[in-house]
Amino acid sequence: MKRIEIDTARGRERVPPGQYLVGERWPVLTAGPTPGFDPESWDFRVEGLIENPLRFTWEEWGRLPKVEVRADMHCVTSWSRLDNLWMGVQAKYILELAKPEPEAEFVSVFCDGGYTTNVPLEELYEEDVLFATHHDGEPLSPGHGYPLRLVVPRLYGWKSAKWVRGIELLAEDRPGFWEENGYHNYGDPWREQRYSFSF
Repeated sequence: MKRIEIDTARGRERVPPGQYLVGERWPVLTAGPTPGFDPESWDFRVEGLIENPLRFTWEEWGRLPKVEVRADMHCVTSWSRLDNLWMGVQAKYILELAKPEPEAEFVSVFCDGGYTTNVPLEELYEEDVLFATHHDGEPLSPGHGYPLRLVVPRLYGWKSAKWVRGIELLAEDRPGFWEENGYHNYGDPWREQRYSFSF
């Protein structure tokens, strides 16, 4: 299994401005109740501006090649947790299977519970972005996104959506749940892009 360790801070201090460190026990924050998981009905879909629409069952997802990524996580509520070890499927591997159309520039991430978030398509091509099933050697806990969580280490944690069920590739940006409710559209921790009025 390939292990990826990238300087997400890109040479800066590891803890962005306005953040404090938490230890092994990290907060569980969510916009609604924790959804249940049924491996028989669960699927993951890739839709939108792609040449090859994809659908994976839970069993099929488990056979995809895995990577491990060691990366820090920074929450918009001001906590940071360093050196998380995530395991899952690299996002760019999924994109290579789906073959985005030339006009695709944005991604809408959709999840159980009705949650959505958005990221530029280029973010999913970063080496350290993955759809994670494990954290620090154990399956994700339900509160932290089991069975599947998108992990985008260089952005605030709300972009690392929990209970992910698929992505849609778009030509135009489509703000998600928190972005529609006052959070910044991009969410760079080192620029403190917490809210829509941040620069």
